[in-house]
Amino acid sequence: MENDIRIALAICTSVVGRTEENLDRMEEWTAAARKRDASLICFPELNITGYISKDDIRTVAEPLTGPSVMHVKAMARRHEMTIIAGLAERSDSGGIFATQLVVDPTGGCGVYRKVHLGPPEKTFFSPAEKIPPVFDHQDLKFGVQLCYDAHFPELSTHMACEGAEALFMPHASPGKSPDQKYRSWMRHLPARAYDNGVFVLAVNPTGDNGHGIFFPGTAIVLSPSGEVISHYAGNQEMLLVADLSAEMLTRVRNHRMRYFFPNRRPELYKL
Repeated sequence: MENDIRIALAICTSVVGRTEENLDRMEEWTAAARKRDASLICFPELNITGYISKDDIRTVAEPLTGPSVMHVKAMARRHEMTIIAGLAERSDSGGIFATQLVVDPTGGCGVYRKVHLGPPEKTFFSPAEKIPPVFDHQDLKFGVQLCYDAHFPELSTHMACEGAEALFMPHASPGKSPDQKYRSWMRHLPARAYDNGVFVLAVNPTGDNGHGIFFPGTAIVLSPSGEVISHYAGNQEMLLVADLSAEMLTRVRNHRMRYFFPNRRPELYKL
């Protein structure tokens, strides 16, 4: 990463089954981010279809060839933005994945499927069987994780080994107040950043999903030293915009004592 990059995190409400309305709101948030000179916007987990871990998810899931993915590709081209957005993906075999799209301004589409399913999700979703390579945006290399994934340090380390300089972590994490959710995140997300020398960016939805689940609006941007660059904790929809500083990343990674990652000895502790 040689240049600063401005990103946006959309703390927004997504109602299960109201896919067209959710896409319309995505359009508004993407346009707003573009006006603030962001070149990448990240939405919460399953923001297109809405998040729910019940049988209802099967009725709203779509294949990657479905209309929602085509809509997001057109949106990315229209606004000249990279868009990270989530949906319940119906696979050819009939399984359902929690999937996050990475759509670039040319309409190219990368896919991340959730690796670690939370216990309530295991009845309704299928876990990914492999981790995709890191993605590119301008000269930034980044990985994507979904919610429960962030609790497993090995996944972040794997992505750092693949060259990731930032980790985007869209969530759909219910319960608690926004302040409680923020404090919960601060237990483990700074460690993912600090241990690997990467930016960490997490965003949660806000409001009711239409099926009795309430999400506390929360978003955070952490530096490669695990410090808070920017955050939001509240129950309003809003756009959190932050600059990822190339100098900040370089300063951490050039510090002989504070960049731990190159001094790992994985040959001693392979499982």
